[in-house]
Amino acid sequence: MQHALRSLRVLQHAVFAALVAICASRAWAIGVHPGVLLGVTVPLVACYAAGPLLARRFGAGPSGWVPAGTVGVLWLLALTGCWIASVIVAPDHVWLAFSLWLLAGQVLSFGWAIAYAAAALAIVVLHPWSETGHLTTAGVLGPSLGAVFAVVVSRGQMALVSEVLERQKLVQSLVRAQQEADSLHTELADAQRRAGALSERARLARDIHDTLAQGFSSIVLLSRAGSEADDPVRLRDSLQRIGQTAGDNLLEARRVVAALTPSDLAGSSLVAALTRVVDRFADETGLHTELHLDGEPGGLPTTIEVALLRTAQGALANVRRHARASRADVSLSVLADSVRLDIVDDGIGFDPAAAPPVPDPAHGGYGLPSTRARLRELGGGLEIESAPGQGTAISAWLPLGTGSAP
Repeated sequence: MQHALRSLRVLQHAVFAALVAICASRAWAIGVHPGVLLGVTVPLVACYAAGPLLARRFGAGPSGWVPAGTVGVLWLLALTGCWIASVIVAPDHVWLAFSLWLLAGQVLSFGWAIAYAAAALAIVVLHPWSETGHLTTAGVLGPSLGAVFAVVVSRGQMALVSEVLERQKLVQSLVRAQQEADSLHTELADAQRRAGALSERARLARDIHDTLAQGFSSIVLLSRAGSEADDPVRLRDSLQRIGQTAGDNLLEARRVVAALTPSDLAGSSLVAALTRVVDRFADETGLHTELHLDGEPGGLPTTIEVALLRTAQGALANVRRHARASRADVSLSVLADSVRLDIVDDGIGFDPAAAPPVPDPAHGGYGLPSTRARLRELGGGLEIESAPGQGTAISAWLPLGTGSAP
């Protein structure tokens, strides 16, 4: 499209140059004085050549090379004056009206272009009549067809230019839209990365709390028990348990850093992992602790097994630290559309409504909120039933597939 417009522009300049050369040579042939001929031809060509310069200086019209607005109208009038002067000197210069008709369609509105073309056509027709005293059909019909053709071609060129401009605007709007879409995509990607970082930070916090923090609590309790033991055998037993617990937590720390599954689940099922956790808890605390199974827990997704195992570890850690219980029971129930884990103790209990809404890292309180957040991420939930002096029951559930727990 742009190539076609450039070709039309070059053709228009070539037509003007050819008409000037033909008219000047005919004037020379009929004996017009060379000085007079140059005196009208040079201003005419200079005025025509000033069009592109004025367009760059004051703004171009739709065609891209003629001046726009008032400057363009004044330029066309000045060019018309030079043309009339050349026609007075050499009548054959009337044929330059064809280039003026082309320019009128580019500078003026359609109505004014018709009026200008009619006025120029009157000069083209009447000037030879004033010189010879008679009109011919060819002398009237030929210029009239030329004027109509020039105006039609000029308006068609303007329509083509308008289409190009509209297409350019459309392309620019599409480019801007693409840039905005890229910017939004970048912002979305940044937001997703930030959300992912926050989610990963929360996951690591939960993992650290459910593993390393609980392990350190166990080490503290075992060390206190060992420091109060007078029997060397009990002291040696406490040190062995401390060493084993520290080793287990060191392995957990490495697995948390490597984002692997918990060490209790590595190469074993959820039931086996829960059995080890319950047995270790009973061995370290001396509490009567049992694991009850209802249903077949085989084939659970790893994310569900990890969540349930972390829930059991956190709940038993709370029993160790706060419950003052003599018994704890862990129950795993697998239904058709959900799986439930219950941890019940006969300890001193507490008032769930009085628990602080925001955990205090210096005094604990992070376990239950983190456990609830972990379960909610998987579509499940956590229920707590407790009262002072009546023990505590914690129930965690997760959906299987598209089902939901009661």
